[in-house]
Order: sequence, then C-alpha cells, then structure tokens
Amino acid sequence: MSSSRENLKVVAVDVKDIRFPTSLQSDGSDAMHTDPDYSCAYVTVRLASGLEGDGLTFTNGRGTEIVVQAVKSLSHVLLGQVVSDIYKDFATFWRSITSEGQIRWIGPEKGVTHLATAAIINALWDLWGKLSNKPVWRLLADLEPEALLSVIDFRYITNCVTKEEALELLKKGQVGKEKRIETLLKTGYPCYTTQAGWLGYPDEKIRELAQKYLDMGYTVFKVKVGKNLQDDIKRCELLRSIIGYDRTLMVDANQVWEVQQAIDWMKELAKFKPLWIEEPTSPDDVLGHAEIARALKPLGIAVATGEMCCNRVLFKQFLQAKALEYCQIDSARIGGVNEILSVYLMAHKLGVKVCPHAGGVGLCEMVQHLQMWDFVSLSGTSEGKVVEFVDQQHEHFVNPCVIKNAHYTAPLAPGYSTTMKPESIAAYEYPNGSEWQSLFAKGLFVDPRKASS
Repeated sequence: MSSSRENLKVVAVDVKDIRFPTSLQSDGSDAMHTDPDYSCAYVTVRLASGLEGDGLTFTNGRGTEIVVQAVKSLSHVLLGQVVSDIYKDFATFWRSITSEGQIRWIGPEKGVTHLATAAIINALWDLWGKLSNKPVWRLLADLEPEALLSVIDFRYITNCVTKEEALELLKKGQVGKEKRIETLLKTGYPCYTTQAGWLGYPDEKIRELAQKYLDMGYTVFKVKVGKNLQDDIKRCELLRSIIGYDRTLMVDANQVWEVQQAIDWMKELAKFKPLWIEEPTSPDDVLGHAEIARALKPLGIAVATGEMCCNRVLFKQFLQAKALEYCQIDSARIGGVNEILSVYLMAHKLGVKVCPHAGGVGLCEMVQHLQMWDFVSLSGTSEGKVVEFVDQQHEHFVNPCVIKNAHYTAPLAPGYSTTMKPESIAAYEYPNGSEWQSLFAKGLFVDPRKASS
C-alpha cells in the first residue's frame, strides 16, 4: 500500500454520548415528547494521517447509550478501510453496513441500528468534505451525475425511480447550476422557525419569541399542537394575533392522534389557515396519512411528515400513495446522506416538495447542506420550500449555521458542519462531563452511576 493510501486508512472510530439538559426549560417539548433532553451519539472517524471526520445522530436523552453501543457494534465494518475506496463506490459500502449479516436482524434499516448507521455515514461525509476542502453541499454539487449516483443504493426503490431516471433528473439539474450557486451564496436558503411554538412554553414566552422572530424577518412559523384542543385554539389565536394572516403558520402534532381524530381536530383548527399539519398520526401509517390528506385537502390544509420515517422504502410508499404533500427528510433518522439523496430523487420525480426537519444538536447544521444541494443540482428552486430552524445548541459547533434575514447562509468551511468544540464535549459528555457533574450535584438530575438498580 502506498503511503498516501496508508494515510487514508481508518484507524479509529470513536463515539460519545453527548446530552444537553433542555428538559429544564421545556425546550423542544411537544405533545408526544414532553421532557426531551436534546442529545446525540457523536462519532469521530480518524485516519492514519490524523485527519478526523465528525458525524452525529440526534437523540432525546435516555436511550442515547443504546445508539452509542450500536455504533460500536457496527464500527468493525469501517475500521481498517481506505476511505478513498469507500468514496469510489459509496453505495456498496453503505449496503455493507446496513446489511451486516448479524446486526441487520435487529433492524433492518430502521430504529437504533439505522440511527447508528447515520452517525457513521455522516462522519464519513464530513471527512470527505474535509479531504476535498469543500463544504458538503458544494462537494455534492460538484460531483458529476454518474459519480453522485454511485453513492446511492437503489435497492427496493426502482419501482419508483430507476438509476437511469435518476441520471436523467441529475443531468437536467446541471443546467443553470452555476447561476444558482451564485444566488445561494448571495441570498442563502429560506427558513422557518419552531422556536416560538413549543408546547410546554407559557403564553408570555410564546408572545415574546414570536415577536422576536417576526422582528428578525421571519414570515413562516410552526406551533406544536395535539394535547388539548382548547389550548391549541388559544395558542394558534395567540400566534396569529402576533404574526397576522399574511404570514404562514404550520401546526405539528408529533404523532399523537388517531386518523379520524386528526381529521376532526384539524377541522377545528382550519380557521387559523395552517399550511400543513405535520405528523398527524403514527409515522408508519401510510394509508392513514393518505386518508387524512384526502379529508383535509378541501380545507386547504396539506399533510407533512418524514422526520420519523425510518427508511427510503417507507418514504417511497408515502410518496406513491399521495400521503404527504411536504416531504420532511431528517439528516439523522435514515441512513445518512446517501439514503437521503434517494428520497430527494423520488420526491422530485413525483413532484413533492421537500421541506426538511431540523432542530437542536447539529440537525440544522447538517440539513442546510442537503437542501442547498437540492436547490443547486436537482429541483433548481426554493419556491414554496423552507427549512426548519430551531435556535438551540449552535454555540457548541465549530462552524455553526448562520441565519441572515430568515435565510440559512451557505456554509463555506470544509465538511458537514458537524464538528463540536472540545470544551462542549468535555462539558456535556454524559455522564462524566463537567456540566452533568454540576447538575447531579444540584439534584436536578439523578446520576445514573449512583441510581439504585
């Protein structure tokens, strides 16, 4: 092996449990997740040269240790590999990790093992960006269509989009690409905020935050609903009283309703003119979402879902069944960048807008790259599309996302914007970090190392 290849060999895959005590302020609270502690399984892939790629998968506190263990169980697939070989045929590597002969049994391609896969894959993309000295959105945009397709595993989705059809879509996306890159660098990509809409927030905080983001130029807002209809009506009234009816409002139930319940509840909220209802029922219920979509269409309310959609196959079914009008990919829920690209291709072929889910602990940092690639190289437009923005944990990243005039600005630093500051890792690694030691000492959380079994 040449010295350059030797330098590109993976010599370590490290994973840490990073948690933030967001439940103390009800940040991130919704009808289903009442006390989330925003967290991640944070993976670092190190090469023999010393260069590192960092990736993560978002979690909600308890359970992060299980995803961490799954990363450890999968790391043998990557250790010792030469990353340039992986990048030449990334789809084959992706399939090797999602089809690991024994671990696949406890997925397959869903749940804990797929969350772990995403963290590893995201770290590899961060590494590729750093090796190429490009931000990931630009790395993706600069790949020739054939090279881009070589990262995607088309297994199980060819009855929706074939490799040949995907190639045609990507070739069409080359037209005008440089002009769109100029536009992106100049104006960024539009976003909306959920920051004023968490279910656990008191009215005064909602009022204060809604006004703050309105003053910052936001025109699209999302509010959490689903626990109590009268409370939802009051919350929607409150937000509409601040943002008016010339701006856009969406509502999000986070999976708590039965199908008919979702229809009935949304009929009561229809007077607030929501653009969409997000996750109205079980994230696996394709036909239920389709029924809701049909019932709400006459009211002008669309269905959005996808943040908990577990893989490209389920996305395929949602898209084919017309069960969603807004497709919400999540940068860590399915198997990393490679699988997400396949969802973008299916959505584009079927004429469905992608409006990514984002949030705390790096989700915003990652997802901006994906949507910017779509704008530059696939759909060619941001018309009627927005990326979620939640203003949490950005200060812990070396290259945090930057919002100007309610637009994500295009990242310029090499990589996937996923590298955390060493001091943040030292403070928030669970349970040994200095911040957690302080929280345990104050009695705000129970130290798991001392809890009785």
